[in-house]
Amino acid sequence: MVLRILFRYLANNEQLIQKMSESYPMRRAAQLVVAMMIKTKSMAEQRGLSNMTPEKFREFFRTFNNNLKQEIEGVKEELKKKK
Repeated sequence: MVLRILFRYLANNEQLIQKMSESYPMRRAAQLVVAMMIKTKSMAEQRGLSNMTPEKFREFFRTFNNNLKQEIEGVKEELKKKK
């Protein structure tokens, strides 16, 4: 409750938002996000994923998620063996 009020105050404080937007960390974060979006878009176009249907996207995401879980489990097992 208190946190929500604090966030609402900070979000509606125009001077604070202006100062934050002019700060180096915020500008750099925005640059990195835009660069990542552009790189992702070009990679998707190269691989023919730009016209992917929702079903294909879900399947791609499931496969990616499963592979990620397997890799994490593999790393956990390797760490256990090292102990």
